[in-house]
Amino acid sequence: MNAVTTQKKDNAVSTERRPTQERYVSPEVDIYETKDEYVLQAEMPGVSKEGLEVTLEGHVLTIVGHRVHETPSGSPLYRESGSYDYRRVFELDPAINASKINAKMEQGILWITLPKTEQVKPRKITVGD
Repeated sequence: MNAVTTQKKDNAVSTERRPTQERYVSPEVDIYETKDEYVLQAEMPGVSKEGLEVTLEGHVLTIVGHRVHETPSGSPLYRESGSYDYRRVFELDPAINASKINAKMEQGILWITLPKTEQVKPRKITVGD
């Protein structure tokens, strides 16, 4: 059973119905499972710790990263990167211990640890006589 489900799977730019019509792109994400937790890595270049919003409402985890928009002087001749902010939503399994979720931002990578509840962690059963 997958304990973390993404609600947006493509990398398309989406315009949400908000008063300011902000535009977001979905960051690339890797999710790993260990014995005790799930680890989510989201690539969010240009986002600082101050520009990051991580919220949990019920079992819905939302990450939003606001990029620092620096415009160099001069006219652009060629440009591949957009100045969009990031947004991604995940539905978490109840097996995640929501009170112990931890997040850190390091060199444009958001790391979120999602600890498993004690009930779902593997454990060794001793066989008696």
